[in-house]
Amino acid sequence: MADLCNRDGADRLAAKIQEFWRKRGFDVVVEMRDEGFVSTMRSSRTDVRSDMINGMPTRQLVAEAG
Repeated sequence: MADLCNRDGADRLAAKIQEFWRKRGFDVVVEMRDEGFVSTMRSSRTDVRSDMINGMPTRQLVAEAG
């Protein structure tokens, strides 16, 4: 199973989230936040944060003028 708590896994997860919503016409901002060492995990972790509210995007993509 892929580790989604390290930087590489968090990057992959962020890209999947952005692509998922972009295909549905929404603009989602996703960023990673390095949280450092977590004793209960016995490792460092990277959190994935977004501007979504309750898991739903807040902005639709603007249609390109053509």
